[in-house]
Amino acid sequence: MLQTFAGGDLVAERYGAGPPRVLALHGWARSRSDFAALLADSGHAALAIDLPGFGDSPPPPETWGSAQYARALEPVLTTCAERVLVVGHSFGGRVALHLATQHPDRLAGLVLTGVPLYKPQGRAPRPALSYRVIRALSRAGLLSSERLEAARRRHGSADYRAAVGVVRDVLVRVLAEHYDAEIAEISCPVELVWGDEDNVVPLEVPERAVTAFANAHLDVVTGVDHFLPLRAPGALESALERLGAGAS
Repeated sequence: MLQTFAGGDLVAERYGAGPPRVLALHGWARSRSDFAALLADSGHAALAIDLPGFGDSPPPPETWGSAQYARALEPVLTTCAERVLVVGHSFGGRVALHLATQHPDRLAGLVLTGVPLYKPQGRAPRPALSYRVIRALSRAGLLSSERLEAARRRHGSADYRAAVGVVRDVLVRVLAEHYDAEIAEISCPVELVWGDEDNVVPLEVPERAVTAFANAHLDVVTGVDHFLPLRAPGALESALERLGAGAS
């Protein structure tokens, strides 16, 4: 059943009966449907959210970071159980980190999968020389912003090329974020559920994070890539059970 919040600015799929006990937050350029396999027959009272700019939810009014996305979920929290479990995939996990620090008394636990908690170790690849030249010329005022944007679209990631308007600016902002402070502050139990074939956010990231959270457990799922909610929803269900998803 579909449900809207904040005057229609947030669209969600509702599962089960009673105040939602589980919130599911999808990855970048994904939607609430990624969690259908997890929630449809689980018996959980749950909400799978279309985050602003994705699925059926309209884009945010300005260039939000993940903290602003978390604040936008406050109308959802008011309808939920007193203590909720949040499942966050990739970008949704970024938002979940801030939700946990903004409302520590409301979260019973986090299930995170494929979340860029840290930048992978090693030197990041440099942009192509041609793009670096265009960027330098633009900064010097020798090329128009239109030429720079054309170069960004030509050399940028698939996510950048697919994004439009304010959502593209959100992507640029979010990719520059760091979460050390949030990780250090979170006290609720955290389940890290990772595919060993995730080449978007490799396994070294949760292996580092599991000792940085105050209370965390890492479950590595063999033969699964970045899209674990679709490939291995049972692993997320097991994580919810470990956190006591059936508790009131």
